Amino acid sequence: MKERNILAGFHTEEDAKKAEKALRQAGFSVIQIDRIGQFPGDGNEQILNPISGDFPSLGNLTLAADFPSGRDASVMAAVDPDASGMADRGDDNLNRSVLLTAVVPEEQGDLATEIIRSYGGMI
Repeated sequence: MKERNILAGFHTEEDAKKAEKALRQAGFSVIQIDRIGQFPGDGNEQILNPISGDFPSLGNLTLAADFPSGRDASVMAAVDPDASGMADRGDDNLNRSVLLTAVVPEEQGDLATEIIRSYGGMI
């Protein structure tokens, strides 16, 4: 049986869970929701005081990112407009940090896509 893999971005986890529920009610079972981001890591797990200087990098402080590969990655992340706050992203479609993944039968792919889009998902 042919299958279709669907990757959809959502603004909130709540919207993705609503879409997941609707997909399950429609008979689809292989569905997963994950939070994704531009930078690695789970973010800051403690309150950081920028005045004390007790933080590893600007990227860690403002982007809530961990850089296990070394200092070079954190320096590159610090030049991102999101780190400095000196630019407006403007494009609403870039801020979809919740990923819904579904594997559906090929013949039902259009139905699954329609359900996902009805809850605000971007395929």
